Amino acid sequence: MITQLAHLPTTKYALALHTTTPELGLVISNFADDTRANVWNLGRDVSSFIHQYLIDLIKPQTWTDLAFIAVAKGPGGFTGSRIGVVTARTLGQQLEIPVFAVSTLAAVAWTELEKNQQSEDVMAVEMPAQRGQVFGAIYQPAADHLGITALLADTVFTPEAWQETLANWHTEYQLIKATSGLAATVTSILELAYLDWQQGKRPDWSEALPYYGQHPVDV
Repeated sequence: MITQLAHLPTTKYALALHTTTPELGLVISNFADDTRANVWNLGRDVSSFIHQYLIDLIKPQTWTDLAFIAVAKGPGGFTGSRIGVVTARTLGQQLEIPVFAVSTLAAVAWTELEKNQQSEDVMAVEMPAQRGQVFGAIYQPAADHLGITALLADTVFTPEAWQETLANWHTEYQLIKATSGLAATVTSILELAYLDWQQGKRPDWSEALPYYGQHPVDV
């Protein structure tokens, strides 16, 4: 069966945010002839500058030109993940538009998939977590390349447990180590959200929640 996809009117745009690392990634697009993206290394100043960078990026468009918002929900830094999701939720609520919360690891997998154009690859993605642990997930492309499916949802592992999971995995896979430059995958955050939007999904802003995976401090 061929999936009928909706298309964004060229007068409408979508916005994506990535704040799960010390870098800020932003992209706005109408998915036709206008896409603007940038990454800034702001360190601990993301919360101080995110609103100004958003305003600057959106011009000459306005907030009312947005059809939906996408945000990297984590895993990643506790404070950064929270800043991005709270910002997206606030905008979604005020503008009354959908908010898509997308896994950081799914965006890494999608970026690799788009780079290699290997539509059938299963991808295991790992990322360092706090206290010597590892975030891990396993993804494969959805049917007709219309998104990505989690075969193993984002989970925090000990390194030994993650290696055991991979050793016992039942299919071949490509291992991707997400260690740097993650904010640049903000375009993949937007693309994955747009694929869901095209298929009729319209998540309410209240459904967008950060994924921390770990407590920020030992308890």
